[in-house]
Order: sequence, then structure tokens, then C-alpha cells
Amino acid sequence: MRTGAVIVAAGMSSRMGEFKPLLQLGGLSFAQRVVSNFQQAKVFPIVVVTGYRAQELERHLSRMGVVCVRNPDYAQSEMSDSARLGFRYIQDKCDRAFFTPVDIPLFTYKTVQRLMESPSPVSKPVCGGRAGHPVLLSRQVLARLAESRPGGGLGRAIARCAPFMELVPVEDPGVLLDADTPADYRQLLERHNRQLLRPMVSVSLMGEGLLFDQRAALLLHLVAYDGTMKEACERLGISYSKGWGLLRGLEENLGFPLLQRQPGGEYGGSSRLTLQGQRLLGQYEAYAQAVQEFAGQAFSRFFQEEP
Repeated sequence: MRTGAVIVAAGMSSRMGEFKPLLQLGGLSFAQRVVSNFQQAKVFPIVVVTGYRAQELERHLSRMGVVCVRNPDYAQSEMSDSARLGFRYIQDKCDRAFFTPVDIPLFTYKTVQRLMESPSPVSKPVCGGRAGHPVLLSRQVLARLAESRPGGGLGRAIARCAPFMELVPVEDPGVLLDADTPADYRQLLERHNRQLLRPMVSVSLMGEGLLFDQRAALLLHLVAYDGTMKEACERLGISYSKGWGLLRGLEENLGFPLLQRQPGGEYGGSSRLTLQGQRLLGQYEAYAQAVQEFAGQAFSRFFQEEP
């Protein structure tokens, strides 16, 4: 079962006074930390809905293997409108998906894994009697939310679209800690400084040069989803020429084609994965998942106590 995520980061952060997605917690920004939390639990694809300062945020996340979807009307719309854009993009690309705003960065990957054990159409973490984020939504609920009417708030929309919601108890105060004001941000910093270390693994296949990595895998996924290199490059936040340069370099090092191209230029034509490309993508993802699982087991052995 494939589990994705939608992270909304389109707002102007007016109450904070600073752009929240780029605020730092240790060595990572809010946006990077939320993405990392999902990636550690093997969530894919991850969609970030941008708006205010979109280009800056998309460049900031360009090497993290996420898909960026823009809300051009961010200044006149609500968070629920941005969420719907993400749901519309992701609904046919996974079996279920998480939703969270970008300003709740301290939930743990173990909470994500705990929520993924739930078979309910909607699963929400609860800590100390209070519900928080991220929320896990089934494909059916995603489809209903994507077509639901604007306004009224996302919580009400979920209640209308879901026949049942499971409240999943977790021992993770991070699900409740958002950052709307500078005082909230100081509280997050204090908690972050007390958190345990976490493993984060990035898998690359090397020969004489780079053969394949997470970014290449995402590019192939996006081409398979959208059917064109142009759309895939836009989602990945790179130029069309850079995308083709990356692909040609991979094919040269691998020694076989990854895409079958139908001519049409930048604004036409289509592309699809070759059989060798499909096989490589499947092998890479299975291998990367096995490496991440091993890293988690090794981390538990060597870091049983907080240093």
C-alpha cells in the first residue's frame, strides 16, 4: 500500500512576522523537518503546496525529492483551498495520504508509522486528550475532499466526507505543537533541543559516476504520473533543460534508456518509462526501503539511550 503526504506551506505567516517554512529548528527548516519526518517512515510521494514566496521555498526543497504544487491565489484563499490542490494532485498516485500544515514540525516518524497501522478512512493522532497532526486520509476521502466545496474549514470538510474517524493515541506532544507566533516558535526550539537523535538515510547507486538516487527516482515517477518531461520538471522545481541533462547523464552511465520519447518539443509530445526503467525504479525503491529498515534497527541498538 502506497502512502503519500500533502504539506500545506502557502500562507504568508502574518502572525509570526517571519516566513514559517524557512524558520530553523537545529540544522533543518520547518519545511525540511516535516518532509524528513515523512521520509523516515517511507512515505512517498510527498507534495508541498506553495504560494507565498513559492520560488524561494521550491528552491529550498529542490533536493529533498518532493513535488511542489502552487496555489496562485494564496493571498485570497484559505488553507483548505491549498489542501484541495494537493489532494487533487495526489489522489490517484497513492492509496492514502497524510495531511499537515508546515508549521507543525516536531511530530516523530514513529507517530507516522503508528498512524499507518490504522485501517480507518481517517486517522488522527491524539496526545493528552487533544487531537493533532498529521491526519491520514484514505483515497476515497481524498477524492471527496478534492471535489468538496470551498470554505468552512478543512476539519468540517473531513467530517462531511469521512464515514468514520479513528483517534489514535500517541505519546508525542509534537503532534500538538504548532507555530503561529514568536512565543510558539520559542517553545518549539526548547522542545527540539530535548529531542532524541534520529536516523536519516539517503541511498545512491554509484559506478564510475552516479547511477541512480532518490532525485532520479522521483523524476521517473513524475514522468510516469504526468506523461511529459515538462510537467515532471515543473513539479520537481528544476528547468526543462536541467531535467533532460540529468536524464541523459543517468542513461549514459547506466548504458540503457530510461524513457521512450514521443516527439513534440517542450510543449508537446509525451514520455513513458522503458521496461528497463520500470525495473530499475522498482529495484531501487525496494533496496532503499530495506536499507532504511536496517538503519532503523541499527540505530535502536546503538542509541538506546539519549547521548
